[in-house]
Amino acid sequence: MARITREWLPPAADSAPSPLVLFNSFVDEKVPFVPAAGASSKQISWYACGPTVYDVAHMGHARNYLTFDIVRRVLEDYFGYNIQMVMNVTDVDDKIILRARRNYLLNAYRGEGKSAAEVKAFTEAAIHAAAAKQAKKVAALQEQVATAAEEAKGPAAGAMAQRKVSDLEDAVKGEQLKGRQAAEALEALAAVQLTGTPADVEALLAVGGDYVAEALDAERGAGVTDPSVFRAHAARYEREFLEDMDSLGCRRPDVLTRVSEYIPEIIEYVQRIVNNGMAYESNGSVYFDTASFRSCGHTYGKLNPWAVGSATLAAEGESNFETSEKRNPQDFALWKASKPGEPVWDSPWGQGRPGWHIECSAMASTILGSRMDIHTGGEDLRFPHHDNELAQAEAYYHCDGCKQWVNYFLHCGHLHIEGLKMSKSLKNFITIREALATFNARQLRLMFCLQPWNKTMLYGEQSRAEMKAREAQLRNFFGNVEAACRGADVNATEQRWTADDFELNSRVCATQVAVDAALRDNINTPAAMDALSDLIKHVNKYLEKKQEPGAARPLLLRKAAAFVTRILSVFGIVDAPSDRPGFTETSAAGNDGAVGAKVLDAFASFRDEVRSLAKAKAEAAGLQAAVARLQGEALQALGVTLAEAGGKTTWQPAAGSPAAALGPTPSAYLGALAAFAGSVQAMAAAGAAAKDVLAACDRVRDEALVDLGVRLEDRADGKSVWKLDDPAAMREEIAARAAAAASAARKKLEGAAERKAKELEKLEGLAALPSIQEALADKYSKFDEASGEPTHDKEGNALEGKAKDKARKDYEKAAKVREPLAKKLAEDPGALDKMRAELEELRQQLAALPAA
Repeated sequence: MARITREWLPPAADSAPSPLVLFNSFVDEKVPFVPAAGASSKQISWYACGPTVYDVAHMGHARNYLTFDIVRRVLEDYFGYNIQMVMNVTDVDDKIILRARRNYLLNAYRGEGKSAAEVKAFTEAAIHAAAAKQAKKVAALQEQVATAAEEAKGPAAGAMAQRKVSDLEDAVKGEQLKGRQAAEALEALAAVQLTGTPADVEALLAVGGDYVAEALDAERGAGVTDPSVFRAHAARYEREFLEDMDSLGCRRPDVLTRVSEYIPEIIEYVQRIVNNGMAYESNGSVYFDTASFRSCGHTYGKLNPWAVGSATLAAEGESNFETSEKRNPQDFALWKASKPGEPVWDSPWGQGRPGWHIECSAMASTILGSRMDIHTGGEDLRFPHHDNELAQAEAYYHCDGCKQWVNYFLHCGHLHIEGLKMSKSLKNFITIREALATFNARQLRLMFCLQPWNKTMLYGEQSRAEMKAREAQLRNFFGNVEAACRGADVNATEQRWTADDFELNSRVCATQVAVDAALRDNINTPAAMDALSDLIKHVNKYLEKKQEPGAARPLLLRKAAAFVTRILSVFGIVDAPSDRPGFTETSAAGNDGAVGAKVLDAFASFRDEVRSLAKAKAEAAGLQAAVARLQGEALQALGVTLAEAGGKTTWQPAAGSPAAALGPTPSAYLGALAAFAGSVQAMAAAGAAAKDVLAACDRVRDEALVDLGVRLEDRADGKSVWKLDDPAAMREEIAARAAAAASAARKKLEGAAERKAKELEKLEGLAALPSIQEALADKYSKFDEASGEPTHDKEGNALEGKAKDKARKDYEKAAKVREPLAKKLAEDPGALDKMRAELEELRQQLAALPAA
């Protein structure tokens, strides 16, 4: 295989330095980013390959759209570029046609009244056919891998040849997975228990519906002619896709191009390529002429040159479209002649529909013209789709001298799960909606920011754990800063900087430099997040030293928090302005925020006092006095009184108090405080034990306040600190702590039960042994009644000398074996029965624990 040369024409740069470098797929390396309008220009044109709306969007799609939303935000909000963002929606495509037709046929099959036995037989045959098809595909691919591997051994092969081998090996893994899935489907089908009810058919189709739909399509697909079948299918999944993008917090494009609305432009695009001599008509279809394209001075396969000529690697773009009409195997369809069971439009070449690749070239050119700055998409679109897009555009603009339609092609890495690319065809995907049922949009975005945008992303336990740890770090940081700054009066406290303050400020400045360098270096969000993490650690160390009132410098702390917030806002992780640090839903603002803070201060102080009294086992009068102080001081200052109503303690505004106009948040805080004060009053009246009072303090911290979005942290000095936080995140932490405590309790009980069982087994084994005399009866015939030692040998002769010494040793050895039982029974004759009862109690305690 000849060595491959990459082709890319860098945009002309003026004297202004490039503010950043980007990983450009044309050369697979980082290059300076220069807008087409000049290095000093802030105008960027960007075309994003949008979804082919044939099914629900999964996390593999999120890898593309969420990743490039982060990149877009950095370019717009950090570097200040003005971007015209265009995204297409492919609503006319082989996959859409197949899926819409198959779903339609499968639903019709459901309504035919087939018996469960008929459905099972048809489903089994369909799965067997699919499994056989996969086996042939795997065998053919493995031959291609072997051939490519031999070619890669040549001295002139280079890295590109190895890339081809790697791509083919990935294709083998994918097809092998499909084969395993077919085998698993057969096993699942055999396991379906038929009950003689209509539910049997649904149970069978739940296992093998996809295989049944494929078989039905082969038999009946040509008979599906209603255009609404295809349009309704695409419209449904387009709507769901855009809803999913909104749920992920992705910015909408400026222009949305839908294939079905650009058919005239697509036809004109194809016609000009034909006119330019780089496409030809054949039996109503039009094909791109790759040989003519090359002869006109263009390069085909700029992005994945090693894949050119591989039918397997090109198959994704020619799905369900094998033909002998092409002049060259590398040629591809621009316009496809009509077939039964497909939507059609009129054209100069007869009825048909667009090819997949031409759609993007035509729509992007219609909006952005003959040159664009950035084109983005998933790694799997490099070849053939994006390479074909480039060829079509250069052919269309050939007479204008176009040699490079796109300046920067950015491809995000695959998202892998269990070592394979997540995709619908492999059926190993997690939908975006399923992911959002487990994580919120901020957590997913944070997870994506922690991995390079252009590398393979692992969606596994490790990445999820890292995301959780970073989110907890950020939450604690914002809470700590807010708590340290709360109530700090700059006018009333010294603000002169100490050495610690100078040190923290230098850390803030160094972090700003580090983040800037990271973002200029291919928008390296993981490095930027690491720099923020280091700053947070330094702020936490600073706060550990500055716990005395007035010791910390609130203006400096807010500077650090504002910078962290700003960068998180750039990434889309928060949408708060940087002058209000933290996550949006945990930031208090306005008068309600100020009043709410006073209520929570009073709440924390009152609970601290109650806990202190309970720990000291104070009399009931002490608790009653604490409630009285709460009413007479903190609540009175807030213009609030407590009242009993229906057996519950509530709050009400004092006459003429502004508390009557409080918003819902401080009102809810007051309601919880009133209820807690009422419970303390009731416990005091009932003479409740100290442990019950402490338990009530824990409950209000872990339940009532959590529901209100308040984290209350108990500290060693007895003074708790409150922070605003996400209730769901706190509940998850509490559940995790409870699970950890339950696991520890289970392990402790299991250990105790195991030790008790082993000890009992040992003692019971000793109890089952014969007596010493019985055990030594094969050697000795008589024993001393007092000592128990042998006195005569087996023949009845008295033992003397060495024989007597040996007999004593035999006795002592046997006695030593039985000593643990003898000692236990000497202490308590009923010890074994007690141990059996203790073991049974331990086992009952284990059985009563919730399942692990």
